[in-house]
Order: sequence, then C-alpha cells, then structure tokens
Amino acid sequence: MTTEVRAPVPPFAEETARKKVKAAEDAWNTRDPEVVAKAYTEDSQWRNRDEFFTGREAIKEFLRRKWAKELDYKLMKELWAYTGNRISVRFEYEWHDATGQWYRTHGNEHWEFDENGLMRRRDMSANDIPIDESERRL
Repeated sequence: MTTEVRAPVPPFAEETARKKVKAAEDAWNTRDPEVVAKAYTEDSQWRNRDEFFTGREAIKEFLRRKWAKELDYKLMKELWAYTGNRISVRFEYEWHDATGQWYRTHGNEHWEFDENGLMRRRDMSANDIPIDESERRL
C-alpha cells in the first residue's frame, strides 16, 4: 500500500503554510476536479456553504457541478492564520454565469490536515456579489 504525501506537511510554520495556500490556489485555478481532489484524503469531510459531503468522489462530483455553473472561474487565496495541522484562508474569486452576469465571491475556509499533508477537513463559507465585467480584479 502506498502512503500519499502532499508536502508541505504539518506542523506548519508561516513559510510552509503560505506554500500550502499557494499550492491550493494553483490547483483550484486549473478547474480540474481530478487535480484538485488529489490534495484531499479519501474520506475528506467538506462543508461548502450549505452542502456537506465526504470523500474524493463526492469532491470531484461537486467540483464538476461548480465549474459547469461558475464559468471562467479565477481564484485568489490568502493565508489568514495557521497552527499545528490547521490553516485558515480568506479568498475571493470571480466568475460569470451562462447569462454573462459576473460575480465576485468572498469567503473563508478552515482546513485540517493529516500527518501526510492531505486535507481531511474543509469548512467553507462564502457570499456572491454581482459585479459588472469592468469591475473585475482577477
């Protein structure tokens, strides 16, 4: 059996926490559910707004639905806090729907990692704000 390791691993220092956040930002900006899901444990527990689910397959299914709706998605994550095996981030991302309406989504995520650096828990809250295309920042 192969043990997956996703460096950097806990406990986090500021530099390693920043690297973990940047790796997550880069992965999510691929908009590829297969790439993103590799950062999570097989039984990772998620809360995304009002949805609760567990496991990589559920993560992939969720991301496929997300990016079918949130077109031309572009994300920025910023380290907020870290300790031991936990990291909190603030984020914003921009996207448009099928009608062409643009949105900026602001939120926070709290992450918990296993000893191999895989995320075993993700807790996310966010708000969507309609914007004009001329107001885009990302």
